[in-house]
Amino acid sequence: MTTIVTVYWKIEEASAADYRQALIEAARLLRQGETVAFPTETVYGLGADATSSAAVERIFKAKGRPSDNPLIVHIADEDQLSGLVQADALQDAHRALMRAFWPGPLTIVLPVQSGSISPLVTAGLTTVGVRVPDHPVALELLREAGVPVAAPSANSSGRPSPTLASHVRDDLDGRIGGIVDGGPAGVGVESTVVQLADGALYVLRPGGVTMEQLQRVLPLMRIHAAAHEEVRASETPRAPGMKYTHYAPQGYMHIVSGDDPAAIAAWLQQDIDAAKSRGETTGILTFSEHVPRYSADLVLACGSLAEPESIAQALYAALRTFDEHGIRYIAAEGCPETGIGQAVMNRLRKAAGHRLVQV
Repeated sequence: MTTIVTVYWKIEEASAADYRQALIEAARLLRQGETVAFPTETVYGLGADATSSAAVERIFKAKGRPSDNPLIVHIADEDQLSGLVQADALQDAHRALMRAFWPGPLTIVLPVQSGSISPLVTAGLTTVGVRVPDHPVALELLREAGVPVAAPSANSSGRPSPTLASHVRDDLDGRIGGIVDGGPAGVGVESTVVQLADGALYVLRPGGVTMEQLQRVLPLMRIHAAAHEEVRASETPRAPGMKYTHYAPQGYMHIVSGDDPAAIAAWLQQDIDAAKSRGETTGILTFSEHVPRYSADLVLACGSLAEPESIAQALYAALRTFDEHGIRYIAAEGCPETGIGQAVMNRLRKAAGHRLVQV
């Protein structure tokens, strides 16, 4: 791949004038068909003008992303849906979700208006996932750019998603047009992706908006989790994250789950000891409450069970830390699949290649 000069703007502590100038320059790059990484409230996204096939193609090339994996389109406000999706597509339930969660970590899959965006964005589907991010940098950049922006996570395909600009540089420096460093992302896992069909709401990917929150907004609607549905090799997934291995560290990893914490700890430590005896460099991904139970080359606390949101925030950075320390064998504790825990376990399963030990 040809190396390009990646422009880097650090705006977290910049003056108002420098902050504004950086976003003007980044928006200009987007309008010129270049790729720009920017922070959202979930993870860093890699953006390109969704109306330009040449620009969108640069996303796939930089990431090494399969071309049948659709992209989410980011807009600055609900008004930008006009011309992007079919005029009669919006139902009362869609509008209720937008009122409740936009701006925010919710992507809604809608029928796309023919010719409104590059077909590369939808991977040939007749629908497009759209969201309004809840981050001041992202929103100002989108307004300044004035175009719908296709933006998957700003990482090499299959790697843990970036929650810091340094993660983006590690993966994509010299391969993209620019990086806007706005500090750490907040939620830590990607947006929830939903689609209305046959009078029900399907959660295609769990994320920053939980099933419980969705049900409170649509109390009379059936809500189904479709995130575990199997996508055949010949099929195009309906949403990102449904088909390919994602979020994976470089070493082997599996998840250990069960109802008895003591039994989990005993099994996991025995497993790690056996790996260490084989000459493996070992790592354990656990929670702050459980760190004293374990011994390995690297034991990482991924947040606290008492604060599930902290687990989501720390997950991807922890997976990258194992790589930084050369850890080749990782055992991860599972967490309860309630609230944001559903999204955490969805990402862990994909990172571990669905290798799960039930104790």
